[in-house]
Formats: sequence, structure tokens, C-alpha cells
Amino acid sequence: MAKAHVRKNDQVYVMLGKDRGKTGKVLRVLLDKNRAIVEGLNQIQKHTRPNPQRNIKGGILPKEASINLSNLMVVCRRCNKRTRVGHSRMQDGRKVRTCRKCDEVLDE
Repeated sequence: MAKAHVRKNDQVYVMLGKDRGKTGKVLRVLLDKNRAIVEGLNQIQKHTRPNPQRNIKGGILPKEASINLSNLMVVCRRCNKRTRVGHSRMQDGRKVRTCRKCDEVLDE
């Protein structure tokens, strides 16, 4: 399975597209499509039909669409800058993602 530099619950910065310059939290990563869904960004309008059995009201609802992973950069929690992701090994042998600017570990 392929791996991505972005993971769920990461704070990311959008580099290209209609929401460029904005940041948001990753809700879901779609590895097979090489895309991610970011909270509050790349909003589309979803037309829904009412369904009383499921308690769904009809109308036009805003919904987040996916963004290509190549257009996202991880924002470091410590230095609060967008950064490329590096990799290093911990003392116990785990491989973790690190910030290239301040060497902070990005994984919990």
C-alpha cells in the first residue's frame, strides 16, 4: 500500500486551487485516489432529496470535496510553518515523520 506525507488530523496548507493560502484539518485521506478531504475547504454544493426514514432534509447542502495530495503541505505544530516532511528513526526503532525546518516529530 502506498503512503502519503499527509495523515488524518494533520493541519495542512493548500498551495493551489480556489482555496490556496488557507489551512485546515485533514478529515480523510483517500490513498487509492491520491487525494484528501480537508475540513471547511474546497466546498461544493450537494443536492439532496428529502428522506423522512433517514431523517434527511432536502435541499442544497455544502460539502467538502477532495484535494490532490500534491497541493497540500503539512503545517508544523511547533514552528507553525508549512514544511516538507522528513523521516527519521526513533531510539525504539519506529520510523516517524519530522519537520524539515525545526526537526519536530510530527507523529504522536
